[in-house]
Amino acid sequence: MKDLKVLLTDFHYKKEFTPVEKITAGVLYTVLGLPSAVYWAVAKTRNFLYKKRILKSYKSPLYTISVGNITTGGTGKTPITAEIANYLAKKGGFPAILSRGYGGKLNNKNVNVISDGLTINHTAIEAGDEPFWLSKHCKNTAVLTCSSRVKSAKFAKENLNCTALILDDGFQHLKLQRDLNILVVDSEKKFSNGCMLPLGALREPLSSIKRADKIVIVNKSFNDKKAKAYARFLRKKYSIPVFVCSMVPDEIYNIKTNEKLSDSAAVIAFSAIGQPEQFYKFLRGYDVVGTQDFPDHHIYTKEDLDTLYKLKEKYVAQALITTEKDAVKLKEIAPENTDIYALKLKPVLDLKGLLESDEQ
Repeated sequence: MKDLKVLLTDFHYKKEFTPVEKITAGVLYTVLGLPSAVYWAVAKTRNFLYKKRILKSYKSPLYTISVGNITTGGTGKTPITAEIANYLAKKGGFPAILSRGYGGKLNNKNVNVISDGLTINHTAIEAGDEPFWLSKHCKNTAVLTCSSRVKSAKFAKENLNCTALILDDGFQHLKLQRDLNILVVDSEKKFSNGCMLPLGALREPLSSIKRADKIVIVNKSFNDKKAKAYARFLRKKYSIPVFVCSMVPDEIYNIKTNEKLSDSAAVIAFSAIGQPEQFYKFLRGYDVVGTQDFPDHHIYTKEDLDTLYKLKEKYVAQALITTEKDAVKLKEIAPENTDIYALKLKPVLDLKGLLESDEQ
């Protein structure tokens, strides 16, 4: 029996149904229709109240960029956040990435300094996988977690003397105003079935797309023709500049030794991310003999490692491959002689056009 979350995700993004699946879909539409309508009404009302300034928002004196999406699951927004932070840092700035710290063990009522730009102060388990990953990949960038982005914004200015703010997954966080609002869209998943949670994967109505200053289409396939065509469609429909970001496989390395994995090896692929099937597609140069999915933001245990090693033995695989987001959590519990490898993806994106001009 499929996990309920997996079942709903399949339903949200499925384009065609078998006769049996149509029955299940009918039941889901009946059961989830009302909650979805309520969710739509609440989101619409909230957005309206912020637009009319009935609900107040805070304007930071620092230049503020938001990177987010309007669907659940991974769209590639975190790697794009890292690219933006590194771009600003290389130009002499000292940006701060503001994250909610979802999945971490720290108390997020107050501001947690995961990294001050020089030192990483917390583990992946404490900070959450994404803030820790950002800390590892963004030099000269502060990474802060807090349930209140306003608190984080003030802390970054007053305590760290940061020069810019970047909200990771901030599209719905209207309490903090932004100077550049970037919406990230998956080229394959798009906007699911167009319905609000829990009937669909939308966090807010499609009309919210108009809040974006710029849109980034993340292409996770090996052909960018469809992504470019979709970018042209959105650009024409919403009159918003649209950019295509291609996620390119860079290398696969051992999470302990950094040793590279040879091509065509037989592997077990596993992950704890929102859309694991897209990660698996990047491994087409390898013989993927088995896969194992864990819930998004899952905290790995020794028992999980035992399960994975048993799979490896069962299928006579040479190695275990996961994402970099998972690797930061596994590195702490994996043995020194581990055969767990991580896939590094490299975003290819016109950052100058995205950040410095309105040209498409």
